[in-house]
Amino acid sequence: MTVPVMGPARARRAARPAPNEMTLVEHLAELRRRLVISILAGLAGAVVAFALYNHILGVLVHPYCSSPLHAQRACDLYITGPLQGFSIRVKVAVYGGIFLASPVILWQVWRFITPGLHPREKRYAVPFILSSMVLFTTGAATAYLVSDKALQFLGTVGGPHLKQLYSPNAYVSLIVLLMVAFGLAFELPVVLICLELAGVLSPARLARWRRKAIVVIFAVAAIFIPSSDPFSLFAMAIPMCLFYEMAIVVGKVLQRQPKLPSG
Repeated sequence: MTVPVMGPARARRAARPAPNEMTLVEHLAELRRRLVISILAGLAGAVVAFALYNHILGVLVHPYCSSPLHAQRACDLYITGPLQGFSIRVKVAVYGGIFLASPVILWQVWRFITPGLHPREKRYAVPFILSSMVLFTTGAATAYLVSDKALQFLGTVGGPHLKQLYSPNAYVSLIVLLMVAFGLAFELPVVLICLELAGVLSPARLARWRRKAIVVIFAVAAIFIPSSDPFSLFAMAIPMCLFYEMAIVVGKVLQRQPKLPSG
């Protein structure tokens, strides 16, 4: 009778207790391990972004340079202190590191929560994670595409007597905040569908709230858009209204499956 030999990775998985058998200390140790891996991935991504700083900053500055306000003159960003050049490079490296490490970070989050999920929850988890990544990226890309219009509005709203002289810290912070705000706003259908699956909301209830929801969407978009310009407002609010309708349709499809409350 031969005894099967397990490799190191398989042996570690076999030695790891089931989630419902783990103690609080073991859960914290597992969380610490996932956090360490995520932080190391972020640091590695930051090193790469630090090396590619000029290319990344060039991409971020492109909306500013493509604005009609700067079509006939230089679109340089200006620093007013000796340390600002280094600080903006570190800031770009941190943002870029988080972006480059996001697949690893999401994978660690997935590996941490998936052992405690039921089979039905695991079936929905992967599509939700993938759709969340796609929607966030789409939102960030939308913000980047409309940022030149936002900058043009901000450059003219103060009147002809004001001339723009942007610092890189303020400019990069504005562009990144726009991209994050759009990315989070575009997660609306994922949140609504999750609430439908949990029985908190139903497609019928969302349909009844449609008019109020549209008003709330435009109000929230107007409040939380960092640039406060009308172009970004409509670029965020209109897709969110479409996503709201999409959540109703998807909820009706999922409603036909067992265990999804009809509300």
